[in-house]
Amino acid sequence: MQEYRTNWQKAILPVTSSIHEAIGCLDDTSLKIILVVEVNGLFLGTVTDGDIRRGILRGISLDDPLSSIFNNQYISCNHGLPKDKVLDLMRTNAVQQIPVIDSDNTLIGLHSWDFLETLVLRPNCIVVMAGGIGSRLNPYTENCPKPMLQVMGKPILEHIVEKGKAEGFRKFIFTVRYLAHMIEEYFGNGQDFGVEIEYLHEAEPLGTAGALSLLRQQLSLPFVLTNGDVLTNLSYGDLLDFHLSAAAQLTMGVRMHEIQNPFGVVEIIGEQVISYQEKPIIRSFINAGIYALDPKIIDLVPENQAFDMPELFTLLRLRGGAVVAYPLHENWIDIGRPSDFEFANLGFNHGE
Repeated sequence: MQEYRTNWQKAILPVTSSIHEAIGCLDDTSLKIILVVEVNGLFLGTVTDGDIRRGILRGISLDDPLSSIFNNQYISCNHGLPKDKVLDLMRTNAVQQIPVIDSDNTLIGLHSWDFLETLVLRPNCIVVMAGGIGSRLNPYTENCPKPMLQVMGKPILEHIVEKGKAEGFRKFIFTVRYLAHMIEEYFGNGQDFGVEIEYLHEAEPLGTAGALSLLRQQLSLPFVLTNGDVLTNLSYGDLLDFHLSAAAQLTMGVRMHEIQNPFGVVEIIGEQVISYQEKPIIRSFINAGIYALDPKIIDLVPENQAFDMPELFTLLRLRGGAVVAYPLHENWIDIGRPSDFEFANLGFNHGE
């Protein structure tokens, strides 16, 4: 009898379900796919993490039904297809899951790459910006670098390392400055954590992108860059895969942020009231502090000079470089203020 993912039935949702429900299902099952069915159980198609992110960029609401984003041009296979053929089908079509259906288009199983294949180690590096003083987090950072603050019993940096390791990353580079010795004494060369860790020392504060100049000629493969104060459920591997498939030079993780005006907003031209909205919600994408980059763009960063990511973005765009957005719907928190730090310890668990 052929083996399928044992919990694949939990990924089934009716087409009338909301996108918000689909996100919850993706989080609960960790299968990275939703199997969309009619009320009578007929298989209609799939929804992946990528479908949801593209929908968010189009402006859909998370309350919209799956019918607004599901893919009916799915890849499927019949029962009994050998394992090597299933893996070939996944590689050829660049997919990680394949529904198994019978002649009546009824779901009978789900093949998943991580179930059929062992963890693939990635040669790419994760670079963590960990040199900031974290002055907004005083008094917590008076005697402790911000990335070493403990969230759920572990330093923020350790959460980042563990998450990357679980996704096949083994190479990490920390850019350090403020109280760097505390970070180096805790992590060493990474051997105790099952990874390799190197350190780049900023002699002076180099901003949010300036430390990249220290990596010049050190990296030959696309890499993940994350701020050392960001915790998220986002998959670093999925971000990197998206970056590669988009043939981008810089991929920026972005997140939808909402601000509600506490007052009714009135638009006036002359004496005429043109429109009136009661406490409107303003929605915009914000930078999530996580990126995937082509190593060639490091040449654009001035050496040993303060330089921020907005400057790198502007320079890259002026030169016609491909910059794309990767919208996050996962849990995410930027621990920049005492309230963020306290909230992270009360209610955030990036592993669930």
